[in-house]
Amino acid sequence: MESHEELDRGLKSRHVQLISIGGAIGTGLFLGSGKTIQLTGPSILLSYLITGGIIFLIMRALGELMLSNLNYHSFLDFIADYLGTKVAFVTGWTYWFCWIAIAMADLTATGMYVSYWLPHIPQWLPEIIALALLLGLNLVAVGLFGELEFWFALIKVVAIVALIIAGGVMIFTGFKTSAGPVEISNLWRHGGFFPKGAGGFVLSFQMATFAFCGVELVGLIGGETSDPKTVLPKAINTIPVRIILFYLGSLFMIMSIYPWSSLSADQSPFVQVFSEIGITAAASIVNLVVLSSAMSACNSAIYSTSRMVRSLAQEGSAPKTFTKLTRNRVPGNALVFSTMIIFIAVIMNFFVPSHIFTMISSIATICFIFIWGMIVFTHLRYRQTKPELATKSTFKLPLFPYTNYLVFAFLAFVLFVLALAADTREALIFSPLWFIALLAIYHFKFEKDKPIFGKIFKNSESRN
Repeated sequence: MESHEELDRGLKSRHVQLISIGGAIGTGLFLGSGKTIQLTGPSILLSYLITGGIIFLIMRALGELMLSNLNYHSFLDFIADYLGTKVAFVTGWTYWFCWIAIAMADLTATGMYVSYWLPHIPQWLPEIIALALLLGLNLVAVGLFGELEFWFALIKVVAIVALIIAGGVMIFTGFKTSAGPVEISNLWRHGGFFPKGAGGFVLSFQMATFAFCGVELVGLIGGETSDPKTVLPKAINTIPVRIILFYLGSLFMIMSIYPWSSLSADQSPFVQVFSEIGITAAASIVNLVVLSSAMSACNSAIYSTSRMVRSLAQEGSAPKTFTKLTRNRVPGNALVFSTMIIFIAVIMNFFVPSHIFTMISSIATICFIFIWGMIVFTHLRYRQTKPELATKSTFKLPLFPYTNYLVFAFLAFVLFVLALAADTREALIFSPLWFIALLAIYHFKFEKDKPIFGKIFKNSESRN
C-alpha cells in the first residue's frame, strides 16, 4: 500500500497524554459536580475510585489488542477480525452515534457559553463558527487536531490543579468560609461518609460512569501516533491514574472546603471556591474552562466519527468514498460527512423538544457501555483464538480472564443502576431499538438470503 493511503502518524506523546486526560474530564465536573455531590454526598469519591479502576482494565484490554497488530488503526479493525463484520458494523455505527450525540450537546452548549459574554448575538452564530473552525483544522493535519486538543485539555487540567492547590492552602491555613472552617473532617461530619445510604451510593455509579465516556478515544488515536509501541502503553498505564487523581483530588478539596450539604446544586463549586478566595472573575474563568471543554468534546467527536466512518468503509459497511485521504493524509470525505450530520443535528435541536434530545444523549451513554463491553469481549476472543500472539505480548491485561469477567459484571451492574432512575430507564428501554435497526440494515444490505437474526458473534478470517 502506498504511503499516501495510510493515515498520517502525526500525533506525539504529549498529544496522546493530554487527549486521553481531556477526553474523560468534561463539563460535568466543572458545572454538574455540585448536583452530583448533593445527590450522593462524599461517597461519590469511592464511586469514582471503583469506576476508574474498571476503566483502567478496559484500557489495558484495548491497549493489548492495539499493540497485537500495528496495522490496526482503530478498535473496529480488531473487532472485525475476531467477531466478524456484522459485529463490526453494529459497533462502528454505534460508536459513531455516541460521538455525534456528544457533539450535538456540546456544540449547543458552546453557543450558550459564548452568550454569557455576548448575550445579544444569536446562539447559532458561535456554533456555526466553532464547527467551521474545527472542521478546517481537522482537514489540515492530524497534528493540528492533536495540538488543539492538547491546549483544550491543558486549560481543564490547569483549572483543576489551581482548585486543588487553593484547597490545600485553605486547609493548612485554617481558612474559614461562609459555611464554616475548611477542614478534611467536613467529609464525614455532616451525616457521615454515606449520608444518602446504600441507595445513594449505588445511584452514584451512574454519574461516575458517565464521567468516563470518551476515554477509549485512545483506541482511535493510537493508529496515528508516531511511536505506538512506546506511546500507547505509557498513555494507558498513566492516564487512568491521573484521571482518578483529578476527579478525586478536586472533589475531595471541594467537600473539604464546604460541607457537602452546603454546596449549591445549581452553581459550579469551582465558582464558589474561586469566589471565596477573592477571585472576582471566577464565573468568567469557569465559563472559559467549560467553553474549552465543550469545544474539546466537539473536536474529539469530529475526529473520532470521521475515523470510524473510514474504518467502516474499509470493512465495506459504508461508501468507499469515505476511505479516501487528502494530501495531508486525513480522511477528508469522512470528516465533511460527520460534520454535516453534526450541523443538521444542531439545527434540529431548535425544533425537537428538549426531552427527546435528552433521550438521545442518554441512549448514547448506554451505547458507550456497549462499546466498552465489546472491547473486553473481543480481548477475550483474541486470547482464546490467538494464544501465540498473547504469549509474545509485552503489554497484557492483568489476571486474564478474571478481569474480563469483572468488567462484564460491573457493566451489567451499571445497566441495572440505569434502570432504577426514571430519566435513564426510558433510554435503557429504547436503546435496543437502535441495535435492532442496525441489524436489520445489515441484513437487508448484506444477508438477504439468511435469517435476519442469525448468529452474530462469528469469527472472520484474521488479517494478522
